[in-house]
Amino acid sequence: MATADGTWAYRDRFGEEFGRTYFRRFGDGVVSSLGLGTYLGEPTDAVDAEYEAAITAALENGCNVLDTAINYRHQRSERVVGRALAETDVEREAVLVATKGGFLPFDGERPADPGEYVREEYVESGIVSREELVRGSHCIAPEFIDDQFDRSLSNLGVETIDLYYVHNPETQLEERSREAVYDRLEETFTRLEERVAAGDLRYYGVATWDAFRVHPEHAKYLSLPEVASRARAAAKGAGNTATHLRAIQLPFNVHMADAFTVEAHDGAAGPESALWFAQNAGLNVVASASLGQGQLVEGVPESIAERLEGESPVQKAINFARSAPGVTSALVGTRSVEHVRTNLEACGFDPMGADAFDRVFE
Repeated sequence: MATADGTWAYRDRFGEEFGRTYFRRFGDGVVSSLGLGTYLGEPTDAVDAEYEAAITAALENGCNVLDTAINYRHQRSERVVGRALAETDVEREAVLVATKGGFLPFDGERPADPGEYVREEYVESGIVSREELVRGSHCIAPEFIDDQFDRSLSNLGVETIDLYYVHNPETQLEERSREAVYDRLEETFTRLEERVAAGDLRYYGVATWDAFRVHPEHAKYLSLPEVASRARAAAKGAGNTATHLRAIQLPFNVHMADAFTVEAHDGAAGPESALWFAQNAGLNVVASASLGQGQLVEGVPESIAERLEGESPVQKAINFARSAPGVTSALVGTRSVEHVRTNLEACGFDPMGADAFDRVFE
């Protein structure tokens, strides 16, 4: 697993190649403020090979945050992360490996009959009850997450997962009350706290798309204070002295800045945005969709671009995400070695300071 000694040694190896605050605190270690995501791409051997090369290039040039999920590319993304970790000359202790569970994954490819596959693999086997499924494809029940966690350990070829996210729990709100979803999260957090105690998990979190950046009246809203409260209760229920809820993941970019602008969560001094609440609560924030899933490749709005360092729209977009308060790492999905190098070059420039970032929204 990622350790303090391993990640600090990694920073010492690469830190001089980047701008200030490129490496940021995560627990007792440090991680790069640029992470590599593995969501996109067809489930083919050719794409696997591209990802393995890109992940290796990232690890060996200063990026030590890898983000995946068991359902990404039908488990292939986890497996290619595992192969890259095994082949690189970078020590395992230097790398933060994050994955997710919640969406029922296929195995290597899309089956001819997805419904039959889900029924045979998950329902009839007793891993998931029909009542727990939403859309026929999503579940956050503790027994299911336990099963998925074990599969992820195997796919990744690691003994310990550094950060495990409950994946898009707001999906459950399509068929369940908000209170029922909080209750289920608490039960699953308790199981994850038990995995921490067992030693095969370091920290856990919640990865979302809508939940934390929309207004409280929105159908997909979940309260960060309530989620944090349920995590504290879970830690107590598992016999741990403190919660191991460490991070949230949500989209953040020039066009999707709701996590900074929407004050949807009750803080000590009143309503706060997700970013400010997380920072005040000691939660790390991992920004997804830093390039707007490719939309920002063509350009950042001129009024913002002129305030950002970087030699291209991509580099400026990366540095916008890295500049937001509370963001520990900004994810960029790529399977191109060339793009990995361009993205890392962006981090040779300093991010905006807090005052400069605030002025963007004045």
